[in-house]
Amino acid sequence: MNPAAPSALTDLVRRLRHLEIRIRRAVEAQVQGNARSILKGTGLEFDDVRLYQYGDEVRAIDWAVSSKGHGTFVKTYKEEKEQQSLVLLDVSASLDAGPAARRKLDLGRDIAGLLALSAARQNIPLGLLAFSDQKELYLPPAKGMRGAYTLVQRLFALVPRGRHTAVGAAIRQALGLLTHRTLVVVISDFLDQHYEREIALLARRHDLIIIQVHTPREQQLPRLGIVPLRDAETGATRWVNTSAPGFRARYAAGAQQHAAHLAALCRRHRASYLALSTEEDFVPPLVALIRQRNRAGARG
Repeated sequence: MNPAAPSALTDLVRRLRHLEIRIRRAVEAQVQGNARSILKGTGLEFDDVRLYQYGDEVRAIDWAVSSKGHGTFVKTYKEEKEQQSLVLLDVSASLDAGPAARRKLDLGRDIAGLLALSAARQNIPLGLLAFSDQKELYLPPAKGMRGAYTLVQRLFALVPRGRHTAVGAAIRQALGLLTHRTLVVVISDFLDQHYEREIALLARRHDLIIIQVHTPREQQLPRLGIVPLRDAETGATRWVNTSAPGFRARYAAGAQQHAAHLAALCRRHRASYLALSTEEDFVPPLVALIRQRNRAGARG
């Protein structure tokens, strides 16, 4: 056993705990009331039926119950104060991009670890599915600090086997694993194709948060002249002139269109969306997302 491992894990957990406290304090400073949870659900779950009253919406009518001839009934719902959570984390080779000390993968793991510690503090079951083009690590939702420490330790020690990204396949795996409504957080750079249908299915059945991680160089390349660009997943290399105005314009436009497409997809299916850079403090935008979800939950 490596004697430095326990100390490294302790330092890691301490850093993630500090981030979790920052987020909680920032949210509680401006939002009054109870249940200010990072993992608080914003959806509604079925509770009961009651007789139709003037002013009720027609779409709330439970036609199956009403058809029995005892009157017209509408469905009633209760707010989801707590629900199990699952983090889907992309660990494919494209997540290796970024500075050595702050890759996209490092950012994704920090967020996953932060959510695990937050869930443990609130006694919410949280699980993890780390994926590339295959299932790299699956930990079913569990409560308690022991489960959170296990998740953090195994995630940060994980050496992925696959190099390619398969977002759609990972979501299909998650859909097969989840038996009731769950808060699902998908963390990826989404440098993939043909995952739109799976995101729509996931958002329809569960409460969905999409977090897209990226590096500044994926938005705007520095002017380096003619250099080789290597695809981390396929290994293919091509030479490009990074100083050419036409190439720079196409490169920036492609990155913007990719992010805009994903954001629009989330809006269409009422999923939360957040884009995070490896070079920014992710706490303020994550706090803003939590406030937004709290407001949505308050509106019901």
